[in-house]
Amino acid sequence: LENYAFPGGMMIGTDSHTPNAGGLGMIAIGVGGADAVDVMAGLPWELKMPKLIGIKLTGKMSGWTAPKDVILKVAGILTVKGGTGAIVEYFGEGAESMSCTGKATICNMGAEIGATCSLFAYDQKMAAYLKATGREEVATLADGIADHLRPDAEVYANPEAYYDQCIEINLNELEPHVNGPFTPDLAWPISRFAEAVKKNDWPQKLEVALIGSCTNSSYEDISRSASIAHQATAKNLKSRSEFTVTPGSELVRYTIEKDGLLKDFDSIGGVVLANACGPCIGQWARHIDDPNRKNSIITSFNRNFAKRNDGLASTHAFVASPEIVTAFAIAGDLTFNPLKDKLKNEDGIEVMLDEPTGVELPPTGFAVEDAGYQAPAVDGTGVE
Repeated sequence: LENYAFPGGMMIGTDSHTPNAGGLGMIAIGVGGADAVDVMAGLPWELKMPKLIGIKLTGKMSGWTAPKDVILKVAGILTVKGGTGAIVEYFGEGAESMSCTGKATICNMGAEIGATCSLFAYDQKMAAYLKATGREEVATLADGIADHLRPDAEVYANPEAYYDQCIEINLNELEPHVNGPFTPDLAWPISRFAEAVKKNDWPQKLEVALIGSCTNSSYEDISRSASIAHQATAKNLKSRSEFTVTPGSELVRYTIEKDGLLKDFDSIGGVVLANACGPCIGQWARHIDDPNRKNSIITSFNRNFAKRNDGLASTHAFVASPEIVTAFAIAGDLTFNPLKDKLKNEDGIEVMLDEPTGVELPPTGFAVEDAGYQAPAVDGTGVE
């Protein structure tokens, strides 16, 4: 998203979350190594003509609700198989109100519903992101052909005639969601989650909370989560669970450090890990007294299948937005609802967490010393 993606293009990648680039208006598909080799060798890449699933987003998110909640809701509707053999297109006023990186979060987790890829039409949120990441020329070119980077008006007016399946989600009414355990399509609105924890006898104590990964480590994600950590410090609260932050890129990590956001996490006991898949694929030092003991963790990652995050079949892993994960880290309890519940601080005083605040893009711009990015050759004919 930061370097290679552009509106109207097509990308083939060997990472299952390559569809992240759909947040920038790109057809981006994850494939196996053999298919990728064919593409790199200049051979045609073929697939069965996909179905089209249209998801209309009305209204606008506010408060604790985040883009992650859209895809968690969709996963609950379509299940882990419902998007198989389909391209999922998001449209509507709700889509246009969402940041580019928020769109990317939704497209990223299209992999968890089996979708070939997911896609948003080009808009000015994408243009702003392109400019913020040093690609103003690309934004200008996209603006010049904007009508070709979005469906025709009649598609929006009568989506049922053009999509094989249509779903509508009202963002004004969308609750924060927590999905799991053991599968990303077991969807729980936050208002029903505490009851589900008790009814199913899932471990109520939260042992580890983890935010970041390719799904949720944008500047917006981190700034909103940091705002919760900041107010927690002001209200004399600390994280009651082990709490980790995994930046998705060096560009984001360097910028959030520059802007002081890492200090907010440190103040409540958060630990910053390397810019990598990390705990999402089990690459971390999970400390637990008994590996056979039932326990709960929550992440802002994408997959929560048994043994996925820490190799332990006894771990009940849940998935939510980074904002909700941060709030749970402070509570240390899965029955906590930050929208209505109070917490006792270090002085024994009951306090409530305020709604998260944040910005889509860094106010003073992105910064980095070494992004680890190598631009493609201007003339690829000489590449060996």
